[in-house]
Amino acid sequence: MSDESDVTAWLTGRLPGEWFEGTPTVSVDREEIVVVGTLAPPATDPAAGEAAARRGEQGRIGRFREETRGARMRIADEAETLFGRKTAWGARCGQTEEVFTNLATPVMTRLRQPQRRVLDTLVDAGVARTRSEALAWCVRLVGRHQEEWIEQLREALTAVERARAGGPAA
Repeated sequence: MSDESDVTAWLTGRLPGEWFEGTPTVSVDREEIVVVGTLAPPATDPAAGEAAARRGEQGRIGRFREETRGARMRIADEAETLFGRKTAWGARCGQTEEVFTNLATPVMTRLRQPQRRVLDTLVDAGVARTRSEALAWCVRLVGRHQEEWIEQLREALTAVERARAGGPAA
């Protein structure tokens, strides 16, 4: 299994240089590669306001999505062959970010009654439609509010992987 730096290096070399400003953000998990690049913002009249600026950004992202679809699909097919993962794409323009079709992978979990009651409360309150949606909401909330701690865990895991790779062959 290739690590994130291998995937990022390959994509950085493979992607057309004119697509994004700077290097795109690449995130990798067991099932998917997500590539999000920054697009140059369109020239909009500052007097038109924030809403017009956001519409211009949405239009720029939409144009990028349509104009690059064929090439993105070919690169995604190559990446899947090389790395064994699907590839999703996205674009960031000014204050607007959109990730195009990406995976929603089912995850099985066993919860005891206190945890189920939390999910049921979120459903009953209308925060989520289902327990599954409520659990996804909880995961997003933890990711947002514990971002620094999650990043420390990822760095520690990377150090463990390097140590394993440098150890004796089995």
